[in-house]
Amino acid sequence: QVQLQESGPGLVKPSQMLSLTCTVSGGSITTSYYAWSWIRQPPGKGLEWMGAIAYDGSTYYNPSLKSRTSISRDTSSNQFSLQLSSVTPEDTAVYYCARTQPLTGYGDYWGQGTQVTVSS
Repeated sequence: QVQLQESGPGLVKPSQMLSLTCTVSGGSITTSYYAWSWIRQPPGKGLEWMGAIAYDGSTYYNPSLKSRTSISRDTSSNQFSLQLSSVTPEDTAVYYCARTQPLTGYGDYWGQGTQVTVSS
């Protein structure tokens, strides 16, 4: 029973950094061979995979967001985090963390999502 919970500020000002943390319970983020992903959904749009950190600490990013995105982890607290720099109102979305499986990248466990609004 893997559970994920997103946390972080719900409002970020343009040009600032968006920072979110995903707390994982019921499973270790270092367990082979899973990855831990961030996915977002802007209002009225589809899901967009942002990036992931794998069980061994390797990171992978959506090329369209790579220049602004950083994913890290804290194994002692079983958490992984997202940082998105230089945000604009177009970054307003519901942000999800999820466990993703190797090869397919399928998300088998998801957090409930957290709304982040970029506004001055």
